Amino acid sequence: MPDALTLLAALCLGLAALPAGLALSNLLLLRPPAAGPGPAGAEDGREPAVSILIPARNEAAIIAGTLRAALASAGTTVEVLVGDDGSTDGTAGIVQALAAEDPRLRLLPVPSLPEGWTGKNHACARLAEAARGRHLLFIDADVTLETDAAARLAAHARRSDARLVSAVPRQRMDSLGERLTVPMINFLLVGYLPVRMMRATLRPSLGAACGQLVLVDRDAYVETGGHGAIRAILHDGVRLARLFRTAGHRTDLVAGAGLAQCHMYRGFREAWAGFSKNAHEGMATPRALPVWTALLLLGQVLPWPLAAAALAGALPPTAAALAPAALALSLGTRLAITLAGREPLATVPLHPAAVLVALAIQWNVLLRRERAGAATWKGRSYPVGGA
Repeated sequence: MPDALTLLAALCLGLAALPAGLALSNLLLLRPPAAGPGPAGAEDGREPAVSILIPARNEAAIIAGTLRAALASAGTTVEVLVGDDGSTDGTAGIVQALAAEDPRLRLLPVPSLPEGWTGKNHACARLAEAARGRHLLFIDADVTLETDAAARLAAHARRSDARLVSAVPRQRMDSLGERLTVPMINFLLVGYLPVRMMRATLRPSLGAACGQLVLVDRDAYVETGGHGAIRAILHDGVRLARLFRTAGHRTDLVAGAGLAQCHMYRGFREAWAGFSKNAHEGMATPRALPVWTALLLLGQVLPWPLAAAALAGALPPTAAALAPAALALSLGTRLAITLAGREPLATVPLHPAAVLVALAIQWNVLLRRERAGAATWKGRSYPVGGA
């Protein structure tokens, strides 16, 4: 009968093989949208094909670069709308100055936040009301689009008959704190979402999107209620995709490293706060988090000390063979996802630490939510809903 260490090593190998197999399949399926002309606007030239919608709150340091990249979009006609959500810095002035040079850019002052809404959802809803495009491309203020991104996303939406198409942009990570947190976005998405099944069914639970970069069909958005239907939600990308699927609309994911770049956070403290704000709507629930903890600790963290013990001759022969195999699968999976996402290779050896940090964020949110009762972001506090 196998001893406990051998059983543990076998379990680690199995749980490392799960995301390895899914990642292999997903990386073959998650391709960049094909290049080519995007949809044209109205023949009279007054109605653009794609409205690029940017909610902004105190983004003076970065908004000019974001807007210049959006206005440089090629292959389809675009308009760019910025929703100034109560900024107290120079955001509005920067947008107005650029709008004076390019009539495709408009500034929309967002009204005061109504009760029951989160700030981003409210700004996005108001932007959608003012947009004229056939497609609405929602991007965060820290996302820099490639020139053909809007055209390629809209073209993919038409080809795939998807009413929502999303992608994870290439993530810029300048500090150690960012490299210990941000890579988990792609790792969890590519390693644990069954993309083939997602595309084969409209099951809402398989809906996934990255709120940094989401293109939707305007008619479907209006039909489903859009951001208004998820007004109290902080995890807008995932919930929007599930909303569309519930209404019978296809959603899809594509590879986003070649479409845009995003610099989400500056440093560990900001990253911790950012990932904490919507954790209770993701992994940090009493049912989900114990399962995720077992999957990630056994499949991604424990292979490291077990492989070290095998190297030191402290494991039985079978366990000594299984542990390094589990470690190789874990690291190989992370390396493949890192290369596909064009993320820094230096983040790969940080993988077990990144997993531990991700779990620490989730457990911290779960354990303190009853005491805190609110999530805070951009100077606003929102009540935490039940799980």
